[in-house]
Amino acid sequence: MVPCMRVVLLRYTSEPEEAVVAAARMCYSSEDLNGLLCSVEGIDHRKFLEKILSLGHFSILEHASFTFGIEGISRAASHQLVRHRLASYAQKSQRYVKENRLFDYIIPPSIAGQPSLRQAFERLMGEVFQLYSRYLSEGIPAEDARYVLPNASETKMIVTMNARELHHFFRLRCCYRAQWEIRQLAGLMLGEVKKVAPILFHKAGPPCLSQSCPEGKMSCGRQNEVRKQFRDEESEEDVPEIR
Repeated sequence: MVPCMRVVLLRYTSEPEEAVVAAARMCYSSEDLNGLLCSVEGIDHRKFLEKILSLGHFSILEHASFTFGIEGISRAASHQLVRHRLASYAQKSQRYVKENRLFDYIIPPSIAGQPSLRQAFERLMGEVFQLYSRYLSEGIPAEDARYVLPNASETKMIVTMNARELHHFFRLRCCYRAQWEIRQLAGLMLGEVKKVAPILFHKAGPPCLSQSCPEGKMSCGRQNEVRKQFRDEESEEDVPEIR
């Protein structure tokens, strides 16, 4: 009844880094399209992209998009996810998909780790399902019976974002101050895109990877730990102290 979160990169722009480099070259080149594409092949993508992005030319990232299949997250997490407006979403409908057995649900770790609280949580989920099933059996439409289903209900989604929006998403949701479930989701999504576009997402993550924490008094105070987590390819000596 308690599913594991799963993220699969279903589709993405072919050669995403080359597409972004071509878009950037188009802005600064007088070559025709054929000449432009030929010149892109001989460019050091990492060096070129780092230079362009350091100038703040982030619109070029919009030319690479990524589509994810997501399952094992709660409705509470999906409500946070869809607040990121520059994206496309498809979600399992509680109106058209009836729960014919006890629905899958997510238990927060703070509850799951305490046996008595977990037992109470699971008991409530069972009671909710019984009421939901009763409504359906008495002819209540699923679109109305779903009103008793909780935020803990598991949902499935397909999400598409471009690279620019993903950077923004990772900046907010990989932060330790983000809610635990969407932070876990963001981490899995970041891991997927790094496999196919490591240059584009080399510096993706919370803002404290490249600057002092912008949260001020609300900071988690764990910036050095965060840097080590996201830059595991670097030695500890390479990770500067934040003062």
